[in-house]
Amino acid sequence: MTDGERLSALEEVLSNLAELSRTHVLVVEGRKDCAALNNLGISGDVFMTQSGGGPVRAGEYVASRGGRSVVLTDWDDRGDRLAERLEEVLGKSPEDTDFTIRSKLRHLCRMYIKDIESLDTFVFGLRAKSI
Repeated sequence: MTDGERLSALEEVLSNLAELSRTHVLVVEGRKDCAALNNLGISGDVFMTQSGGGPVRAGEYVASRGGRSVVLTDWDDRGDRLAERLEEVLGKSPEDTDFTIRSKLRHLCRMYIKDIESLDTFVFGLRAKSI
């Protein structure tokens, strides 16, 4: 996959994420993840598991906001374990809990970055190369 193809695919995923962020709670690990998403123009209702109390509190928070979420944990070992725990707490219903965005980001970025907090820098770098 060329950098241009990768950037195009990432832009599509980020567009889908921006749309979902209007109706879903974005579940991230920490503040730097939230900042990276904001730098990419993605905002909305965000729950940070590190400062928010972990997966159980995330489940309570998501339930209080309508029960719909997008899980955006890192794709390292710790992030994978957290995603599995969130799946137990939030459920597997694809209408309510979206794991596909994380999966697509992992597929497109895992050779270069391992976390959400680096996503903005990675995307900006690809955009700069394409100019």
